Amino acid sequence: MSSHNVMDLVIGAAEVQRDAQAAARASGEAERAEAAGDRDLAIVHLRKAVAADPLDPKLNFRLGYLLDLSGEEDGAIECYEKAIERPPAPINALVNLAVLYEDQGDWHRAERCLRQVLETDPNHARARLYMQDVTASKSMVLEDDHSQDRFKRSALLDTPVTDFELSVRARTCLKKMNIRTLGDLIRTTEQELMSYKNFGDNSLEEIKVMLGQKGLRLGQGRDEAHRAARRQMLDTMKGTGQEAVLTKAVGELNLSVRARKALQLLNIQSLGDLVTHTEAELLGVKNFGATSLTEVKIKLQEYGLKLREIDGE
Repeated sequence: MSSHNVMDLVIGAAEVQRDAQAAARASGEAERAEAAGDRDLAIVHLRKAVAADPLDPKLNFRLGYLLDLSGEEDGAIECYEKAIERPPAPINALVNLAVLYEDQGDWHRAERCLRQVLETDPNHARARLYMQDVTASKSMVLEDDHSQDRFKRSALLDTPVTDFELSVRARTCLKKMNIRTLGDLIRTTEQELMSYKNFGDNSLEEIKVMLGQKGLRLGQGRDEAHRAARRQMLDTMKGTGQEAVLTKAVGELNLSVRARKALQLLNIQSLGDLVTHTEAELLGVKNFGATSLTEVKIKLQEYGLKLREIDGE
């Protein structure tokens, strides 16, 4: 007969074993590996540290962060979730977790994490930017959910542009601009197409007619392109501590009146909004010319930023 007390079988009765000293030793080894530029070895040591002390939020965050940088999203999510289990939840863990949730299409969990951050710090730069994307993505999903043809639409947007009867010139230009599918095409504006060398009115008209037959139009997916560009910029800046520059208001750039009015018409409020736009989009605004464009580009260069580019420009 077993000598174990039956109460020991109650769920939660056993305490999680923590060995702070072993965790500290493994953590130190991980720091040395990171300093030497060996991320894989650092991950190995951090796994040992977390195994020794599973409840340490800092260790879970560090491991999650390195797994995140290595592209191991599922492992990173698991670590971040452990890091925020006990209050106060680390803000960076909440933000990074929100980003991974969004990447997986889990908008509600992403929004919950970001709201938790913004309740603590309403001006948190990354959280505010990501909340814009999550809110917009949720709206798109809700719209799609009301459409019985959403799957057909998705398949349509994946259709290669080469499947349609277009002139050789139009095909060549689209190929050089890396526009492969209808989805790529509707994320492009008329101004962007017309700004490309050898792309003229005839090519533009045949593309507009072709899209019209499918119930589509140029620029229809522009917001999606802007979100993708903002995400790419944030990912590029991830871990550099420079993300906050993207929340800087364009009003602080001391631009000319003409340039400011053009940005207002495009609802560009921050540097993060501005860098998602192309030169052609800005030049498409009335009274915004080459001088204003040069002015904006110089201001962006001061912050190490530039306007969005489409392949082939």
